[in-house]
Amino acid sequence: MTNTLITGANKGLGFAAARRLIAAGHNVWIGARDPERGQAAATALGARFVPLDVTDDASVGGAAELVREKVGRLDVLINNAGINAGGSVPGTDMTFEDFRAVFDVNVFGVVRVTHAFLPLLRASEAPSVINVSSGLGSFHQMTETEWGKWVVPAYSASKSALTMLTIQYANALPGIRFNAVDPGWTPTDTNGNTGPQTVEEGTDAVVRLAAMGVGAPTATFTDRRGTVPW
Repeated sequence: MTNTLITGANKGLGFAAARRLIAAGHNVWIGARDPERGQAAATALGARFVPLDVTDDASVGGAAELVREKVGRLDVLINNAGINAGGSVPGTDMTFEDFRAVFDVNVFGVVRVTHAFLPLLRASEAPSVINVSSGLGSFHQMTETEWGKWVVPAYSASKSALTMLTIQYANALPGIRFNAVDPGWTPTDTNGNTGPQTVEEGTDAVVRLAAMGVGAPTATFTDRRGTVPW
């Protein structure tokens, strides 16, 4: 059985991905910083809950140790947790603290979690890390399409950094597949629950990659339709 951990999975895209992967036969771990909400989500789905705050080294380390004790390996890590502090405001109005809060979750949180779970990923026959990025972090889409109208400095910058981080991990660790996905404009708390897609459509790329075994691609950036331009 495929052991899969999803961060920030007590709601939104993470919850939907967990539900779909459980239906596909995965043993899913719900990672969430709120124990009550995380356990409630896990119970509702038939998943396992692990307390996990991606901004806290001790919490992340404890989560990795719990998964190691229970199942001994991790086959798929989905770095889904993300925030958008500051909203759509000019960069000059955003403070250093706004940027730091976003990067601490969207970028440094991914580094914390990935580093802590590397030993468990290396114990898998076909390890995969899926980083939930965004089209708002695509230089092409923000300069050549209507997406450029969105002014979300910290969020866009953090997602660009996350996509590049994905490539660097893929280059540095060829034994593990690292891929970035763009869920597309899907209603979540991050965007005020707006967007034309369903959460099923928003999780299509994640579910597709999570289902791939040995020989699957690495260092890609895709959405539900295919390749996303860098």
